[in-house]
Amino acid sequence: MAELAQVLRHVVPVEDPNALVGHSTRDDAAVYRVTEDKAIAVTVDFFTPIVDDPYDFGRIAAANALSDLYAMGARPLFVLNLVGFPRALLSEGALEEILRGSNEVARKAGAPTLGGHSIDDAEPKFGMVAVGEVHPDNIMTNAGARPGDAIVLTKPIGSGVIATAIKDGAATQDVVSGAVDVMSTLNQTAANAMLGVNAHAATDVTGFGLLGHLHQMLVASSVAARIQADSVPLIPGSRELANAGYVSGGTQRNLEDLAHMLDFAETIDADTRALLSDPQTSGGLLICIPPTRLDQLLSDLEGKASAAAVLGLIVNGNPGHINVE
Repeated sequence: MAELAQVLRHVVPVEDPNALVGHSTRDDAAVYRVTEDKAIAVTVDFFTPIVDDPYDFGRIAAANALSDLYAMGARPLFVLNLVGFPRALLSEGALEEILRGSNEVARKAGAPTLGGHSIDDAEPKFGMVAVGEVHPDNIMTNAGARPGDAIVLTKPIGSGVIATAIKDGAATQDVVSGAVDVMSTLNQTAANAMLGVNAHAATDVTGFGLLGHLHQMLVASSVAARIQADSVPLIPGSRELANAGYVSGGTQRNLEDLAHMLDFAETIDADTRALLSDPQTSGGLLICIPPTRLDQLLSDLEGKASAAAVLGLIVNGNPGHINVE
């Protein structure tokens, strides 16, 4: 994140009053007001395959791109595909399967695929531009967390560890299937539940890992947090793979970038620290909600989300600081 901040220092501040959410808070999507009661939310995301099956890769990529809209409280309108693929391999059918999987998930979200752009690329890449709408008064940002709020996560973590193990052929089919189920699940239900109880803030958990995205939310909200490590849900098999050494370089960078903002209890072992910083793909929503509305949120999520775990509390303190107990 420090390297990213160095690069982004040259991005000029946005002065347009209709630009309701821009790059300054590192939120999940840009939001631009078009009328008094309507704003457009736009996000873009693409990456290289993290699973072997092209159909599953397409499903995961679509859910991942749409997740940013859900985190902002926006309703998806349509998507555009972004494709990098070796031209010489077009006849083998892998790209067709990627597009089939992505279209299936986008249709489930009510977002038709209206086009896209492709380039000849030696290393396959796929993702989407996702466009949604939201009322300007109902935008959910990462900047509204308040002391006393409960922190809720709606999907288990560990997909980065599993993706690393897949590359070495070390992940069993059961573990892979479990991770694919989590990553290809839309955050639509979680977003509806979050909006229904007027949560204070939200973001989704992706490349900076659970601690990284929580840290960004805390900085944007000028608060700190305290979380319980044993309350964080894990994708089955991820802890065993972390213990076996399948920890990516991205995990180490995430931990190093946040070292000055993290206080781990002595009982938190290296595997747990790695998993809490594990880069996620199509992770869950991280929601901050007042305790008076927590039970209703958990009830609304019951049986409808991959997980509904209360991780800890928002507290007063150095903005961005996290105590892991």
